[in-house]
Amino acid sequence: MSKLKFDYSNAMIKEHEYEFLKPQILTAHKLLHEGTGAGNDYIGWLDYPKTYDKNEFSRIKASAKNIKQKADVLVVIGIGGSYLGAKTVIDALSHSFYNELPKEKRKGPKIYFAGHQISGTYLNDLLEMIEDQSVYLNVISKSGTTTEPAIAFRVLKNALIKKYGHDEAVKRIYATTDEKSGALRALATEEGYETFIIPANVGGRYSVLTPVGLLPIAAAGIDIDALMAGAEDGMLEYSVENIDENPCYQYALIRNVQYNKGKAIEVLVNYEPSMAFLAEWWMQLYGESEGKDGKGLFPTKMNNTTDLHSMGQMIQDGPRHIFETVVRVESFEKDIVIESEKVDLDGLNYLVGKNMSYVNYNAFKGTLEAHVDGRVPNLVISMEKKDAYHLGKLLYFFMKACGISGYMIGVNPFDQPGVEAYKKNMFRLLGKK
Repeated sequence: MSKLKFDYSNAMIKEHEYEFLKPQILTAHKLLHEGTGAGNDYIGWLDYPKTYDKNEFSRIKASAKNIKQKADVLVVIGIGGSYLGAKTVIDALSHSFYNELPKEKRKGPKIYFAGHQISGTYLNDLLEMIEDQSVYLNVISKSGTTTEPAIAFRVLKNALIKKYGHDEAVKRIYATTDEKSGALRALATEEGYETFIIPANVGGRYSVLTPVGLLPIAAAGIDIDALMAGAEDGMLEYSVENIDENPCYQYALIRNVQYNKGKAIEVLVNYEPSMAFLAEWWMQLYGESEGKDGKGLFPTKMNNTTDLHSMGQMIQDGPRHIFETVVRVESFEKDIVIESEKVDLDGLNYLVGKNMSYVNYNAFKGTLEAHVDGRVPNLVISMEKKDAYHLGKLLYFFMKACGISGYMIGVNPFDQPGVEAYKKNMFRLLGKK
């Protein structure tokens, strides 16, 4: 299968800057692969595409089949890494209006997400939306006590019990949680929920390829065998120590050259609406992994060409403390050819016979040229097509580069101590004891 392409010809760096960081890459590689770096208790994702539990994987596919056969709606309850990866893959590989399609045109149930914020309005509206439909839940939490998903699960679980009765509700709940401990594990054992394991050595933002992401992705009718095959191939390709042959390590290196040169912000850019949520997942991955000890690039996003009409001016002529990483898809199964109009009032007849993907490609090229002329470094990651295999490889690409990059700037890329600060204040204000 094809490889991801990484083009840093517009990175605006000098050869010696690239060469100087190679030893740091190799040091980070050893820290990660030998398990001697900070946070080494959470590097289970590193070889997971090869070592994952095949029996559990089969159970995931069986459960997904059951959900597809019986459910009109699957509500996925989780926050952060417990939902971002699944939504990224489902959005990228499903129909743009998946939930609005009639059942016979969908590959699975409608997929809704809950527990990723604290909004009574959202939860009320969700309950109203699903009240006359066959509903299943997948609650995802290692502890079972994280406030946002815990509230949502309590509300939705009670709604299921009220609607179906206790015994039937139990059959409609799947819990993805810690193998041995935690409130959700205790409840799942007591009630008899079907359960899947969040590996103890995999942190939430690195968990998309574990049962955390795989069950909802499979329930949406996406080929998780192909997803894991892409990730496994990526695991092999991106373990090569020769940096000149490893695009994943090149990306980690180049972004650290930019950081050392004073860049403060990395903008992840896409030109395909279905790939927009990839940036949300990527922002958590890099934000939680690198934002420590006063260090780290600030990860943000642009969804082009939409955001060129709002943020394009800032990128073109604003402060020069940014660089862009573009993720682009080279070919699409669906397209539209622009037709002729007798009266060319909109001035588009010069595009007659061209397809929209061709126009979009030239928008990408034109934007890249403009931003490079404006002294904004641009990196480009290209995937041949948008399918499960290539997306699995891309997700692994970013995770591996993140682990390497975190070690390069001297932080633990696998913890998130700052996340607890807001929780302590919130609990104090709410009167939790």
